[in-house]
Amino acid sequence: MSDAFHVGAVGLQTQQQALEALANNIANVNTPGFKRSEVRYADVVVRRAEADAASASAADPRTVAGVMLDSQLMLNEQGELERTGRSMDLAIQGAGFFELMGPAGQTLLWRGGGLKVNDDGLLATDKGLALRAAISVPQDATAIEIGADGIVRATVPDALEPVELGQIQLVRVNDPASVARLDGGLYRAGDDAQLIEAQPGEDGAGVLVQGSIERSNVALTDEMVRLMMVQRAYAANAQIVQAADQLMGIANGLRR
Repeated sequence: MSDAFHVGAVGLQTQQQALEALANNIANVNTPGFKRSEVRYADVVVRRAEADAASASAADPRTVAGVMLDSQLMLNEQGELERTGRSMDLAIQGAGFFELMGPAGQTLLWRGGGLKVNDDGLLATDKGLALRAAISVPQDATAIEIGADGIVRATVPDALEPVELGQIQLVRVNDPASVARLDGGLYRAGDDAQLIEAQPGEDGAGVLVQGSIERSNVALTDEMVRLMMVQRAYAANAQIVQAADQLMGIANGLRR
């Protein structure tokens, strides 16, 4: 009887986590560069205690004791590019991330969005996080051009041609599971993550698209369907616990 309570409780906990992941996907459907979480399930297999091993199969004294949730970021799933026409908007078509310098010096990852020039002249996100490429923009620059290959040029007075300021590199992540999602479309690579640097358009990295932003890769209709399925599964697990409680009540009544 206790197994029924345990399986039901594990199921309720798992479906609750799934609901939270799906709700977060839906809430960020309009967040630029947001990557949805894919919810997957796996059986939890445990080895029986010595006392129960005799009644189990001699070849395999294991049993299934519910399910567990495996939530994976779909980092390599491209979101739709939306043309904005603003020269300071930047997106990646394909794989890769921009490297940013975090407030404490840590490396943050970004799929793009709005850019600006910080007070110190460095090219940065609209939140003020400078690109690790450290592109310094002259104060008298009147326009900035960013090529598909990441080369940044600026139009300055008294120059016949735009002046090259540097090149923005991309990094690819070897294991999406080693990346943690932060607020505002930012990501943080774990200590065990391997960041592979590449020039845009080379070594499997995407190309840069100026004047565009990448929309979330969340499909609202699909997420709503998944949400309803998880809600049904949650209700079914609640019924398991309720049925086990009723049977326990009957068993206690027979002892009298």
